[in-house]
Amino acid sequence: MIKLNFPTYNFRFKSSENKVSIFDPIRKKFVVLQPEEWVRQHCIQFLIQEKGYPKSLINIEKELTINTLKKRYDIVVFNSDGSIHLIVECKAPKIIIKQDTFDQIARYNLELNATYLMVTNGLNHYYCQMDFKNERYQFLKNIPDYIK
Repeated sequence: MIKLNFPTYNFRFKSSENKVSIFDPIRKKFVVLQPEEWVRQHCIQFLIQEKGYPKSLINIEKELTINTLKKRYDIVVFNSDGSIHLIVECKAPKIIIKQDTFDQIARYNLELNATYLMVTNGLNHYYCQMDFKNERYQFLKNIPDYIK
């Protein structure tokens, strides 16, 4: 896998049936290592190690329904009251992040109402804060650290 624009983290790998898997500390299982998973696992470590978010508030790849369509978000970070603090959309490094990626996470957020959004392909990271009153988002230099 290629070097991403994240700090270097230690990961657990295993190989079976000619497939390499990486351990997901949130789902507590090994998952097949695809390019998007490589980005997702780096992002999880970034949230835990750099931003201080507790593992217990992070949720990975759950299904949600938007206008009768079933979708799956990549990463959600909850507030301690159960509301959603952050949604993260991960793309493979070869995917160029364009407006349609922001449209995708904005559609998810119509259902989830997160305060912050993050979009990453592992090489480029974009952070936004929602302005619900004016129905728009404002780009940020980074997402806030976890505050107890």
